[in-house]
Amino acid sequence: MDELTIGELSERAGVAHSALRYYEDQGLLASERTAGGQRRYHRDALRRVSFIRVAQQVGLSLDEIGAALSSLPSSRTPTAKDWERLSASWRPRLDAQIALLTGLRDRLDRCIGCGCLSLSVCALANPDDRAGAFGPGARYLLPRPTA
Repeated sequence: MDELTIGELSERAGVAHSALRYYEDQGLLASERTAGGQRRYHRDALRRVSFIRVAQQVGLSLDEIGAALSSLPSSRTPTAKDWERLSASWRPRLDAQIALLTGLRDRLDRCIGCGCLSLSVCALANPDDRAGAFGPGARYLLPRPTA
């Protein structure tokens, strides 16, 4: 069977029907309609939905996901090379996310350079709010702005 109903895709991908309809409204997923108006998805939609879900779980926005998916061919099922090219383009973004999460994990119990100066340890880790010179927010965790 080359096509999946919305129910079959929903069950197989582990997402609600409403999520599939939303992805379609956002241009992330395509379906065809039967004569009776029912949605039918090509089998490669399962890979696309899986990709969307994983990308969301690592913190990528739907705009980023849409841009990536638009780089895939629409006239045929993407090949392993197509997916490899797409994933290579995301490597720097994912590496930065990993570094941020690692820093958060390793420093969460200490000062994160938020500039609050309210914790007793901040007087040692961030005296006189030195982190404030690097900008707002958790400056010891966030990348420093480049000039």
